[in-house]
Amino acid sequence: MIRGIRGATTVSKNDAEEIISNTKELVIEMAKANEISPEDIATVLISATDDINAGFPAKSLREIDGWKYVPVMCMKEIEVPNSLPKCIRVMMTVNSNARQEDVRHIYHNQAVQLRPDLLR
Repeated sequence: MIRGIRGATTVSKNDAEEIISNTKELVIEMAKANEISPEDIATVLISATDDINAGFPAKSLREIDGWKYVPVMCMKEIEVPNSLPKCIRVMMTVNSNARQEDVRHIYHNQAVQLRPDLLR
């Protein structure tokens, strides 16, 4: 079965090191919380708001041991008035036997306000 795992984080400033660090922390927790190994992952899509351009959030996945062959792509988040600034969103598509309601979606920093209904 294919499932989507959502996640998001924010950065305090447009800094490549923080972008990579926060994204890496988020993605590792998403995989761990859902008991996902790199071989289970079909794709990872990462979007960033316009105010984040100092580095590629996807670069962080290359720093995770065993994730060399995981397909990943960055894209620009659509501009919506009053949306959360300095936000990185992740959609991980995985093979999993988990029921949809059992998937653990992960939100860090200011991004917890995006989907409080999905937090546990």
